[in-house]
Amino acid sequence: MSYTIEEIEELNRRFEREEPDVVLRYFMEKHGSKIALSSSLSIEDQTLTDMMLKIDQQARIFTLDTGRLFPETYQLIDKTTQRYNIKMEVFCPQAEALQRFVYEQGINPFYDSVEKRHACCQVRKLEPLSRAFQGLEAWICGLRQAQSITRSDMKLVEWDDRHGLLKINPLIHWSEEQVWAYIKSNHVPYNKLHNEGFPSIGCEPCTRAVKPGEDIRSGRWWWESPEHRECGLHRR
Repeated sequence: MSYTIEEIEELNRRFEREEPDVVLRYFMEKHGSKIALSSSLSIEDQTLTDMMLKIDQQARIFTLDTGRLFPETYQLIDKTTQRYNIKMEVFCPQAEALQRFVYEQGINPFYDSVEKRHACCQVRKLEPLSRAFQGLEAWICGLRQAQSITRSDMKLVEWDDRHGLLKINPLIHWSEEQVWAYIKSNHVPYNKLHNEGFPSIGCEPCTRAVKPGEDIRSGRWWWESPEHRECGLHRR
């Protein structure tokens, strides 16, 4: 199922002022089993997980295990599946491709250049994501405009040309405070590292805590300039 530019613009006008759960319900009912949440276990994705499962207990939720995640992130996967009594799909890198990459580039090549970091993300994230997308018509993301300069102009509804999918960002206009308010009031499980100065959490070698007042994405790939701090999942 494809959408024209005009249809995307109309969807954005229609849902501009709607609450995230209203947006989710519409697209989940429209696309049925062919829509899924791509979860990084962030507070945004945990919020969407809670909202989606309240709409449909069979909602599809998947995550990517890069092999370099924090122990606390793996613990959160367990805690989430137990809390909601669900099976979360976990997609891992292809073993041979990962072994070849590490043999040729080393175990931590991402510190050397943006190009090598993108290559690592390609093997550990983008290729598994392409497999997760098979059979889908739409994917749900926890992106917010306020997260970083790379996301400031993203829309509620977008067309992902690279994967041929509709991309829905129900929390796009929410603030971090709104997300935390939902987490707390609905007792949604979240990563313990958030209590230790980690507002954004990815792979362990590429994530560090930030100081109070710093940009929430400044702890991700901190050795790179801000405009490069994306893994490629949301390249437009």
